[in-house]
Amino acid sequence: MESLSRLLYLLEPAPFTLIVTAVAVTFGSAFRALNYGKEMERNRDMSEASITLDRSQALMIPVMSSFSLLLMFYLFKSLSQFLTAFTAIAAASSLFFCLSPYAAYLKTHFGLADPFVSRCCSKSFTRIQGILLFTCSFIVVAWLVSGHWILNNLLGISICIAFVSHVRLPNIKICAMLLLCLFVYDIFWVFYSERIFGKNVMVSVATKQATNPMHTVASSLSLPGLQLITKKLELPVKIVFPRNLLGGVVPGQSASDFMMLGLGDMAIPGMFLALVLCFDYRKSRDTINLTELHSSKGQKYIWYALPGYAIGLITALAAGVLTQSPQPALLYLVPSTLGPVIVISWMKNELLELWEEIAITRCLVPQVELKV
Repeated sequence: MESLSRLLYLLEPAPFTLIVTAVAVTFGSAFRALNYGKEMERNRDMSEASITLDRSQALMIPVMSSFSLLLMFYLFKSLSQFLTAFTAIAAASSLFFCLSPYAAYLKTHFGLADPFVSRCCSKSFTRIQGILLFTCSFIVVAWLVSGHWILNNLLGISICIAFVSHVRLPNIKICAMLLLCLFVYDIFWVFYSERIFGKNVMVSVATKQATNPMHTVASSLSLPGLQLITKKLELPVKIVFPRNLLGGVVPGQSASDFMMLGLGDMAIPGMFLALVLCFDYRKSRDTINLTELHSSKGQKYIWYALPGYAIGLITALAAGVLTQSPQPALLYLVPSTLGPVIVISWMKNELLELWEEIAITRCLVPQVELKV
């Protein structure tokens, strides 16, 4: 009964919102990646569409992730201001990428004039793009000033979507290899790193707050309003929700007051879902929009992968609640997401095709439109 009462916590606003947000972001990242590739192919600009990782590059991701984790574990305080500045630039560009389709839709829908106004880095900027860039920069500055968790989540989600859209895997074989390596990576750094390094490296890095360079500059210049600028920041490399979501928890009060999920636990499964969507669309000869994914026009693999992701995430949160200890999310997400697709494709005699033959450009042959 005690375990059951603990599990009921997952129905509270914070964990429920975390689950819904993670599932929506993972699926949205995959769908945006598919449409971005289609857009680049239509514009004959595949050089900027994505970076497709080969086997050796995929295997280097866990190695480089481990190196970066140790670097931040030992040198986070020294590097925190640099990391904050770098993350702010990445967040602004990612937010611009995510909002650009909506700006283009508004321009087309309302017939707005949009003349070119400037040129930067061999790219021509229109007036609407300039306004959008200013808006994105303003949001990032607002995050630097306030450190509010909602802005942190907005920027983190933007980074996740942009990453999945630009960094891709060529087939399920490479994807499965990467997922299995990260499966081991996550288990080691969460469960076993304390035995070697004296602390849980993953948890330690995830809960550290970075020094705000804006506060440092304002303090050195004795600028007015210094008290309005937060000293410490949660970097948008994770999404966070106050445990007492409807109770007015003060942002930045304590890391223990927040539930969190790393961007990697959305971005890596998002890359897998993007491949699944590629396969689904390539097998279809008709134009498919978002509202028709459930119909007979589309394949069913996305509806095995996406619920699998949700089940794995719920299981990970449930394990954390029951054990009262941090859990490596990929321990649950990898088998629950990859497993159903492998089994169903084997039963349908499509495993070999799914395993070896997906290519990004081939996946973009059917016309894909995002309609809701």
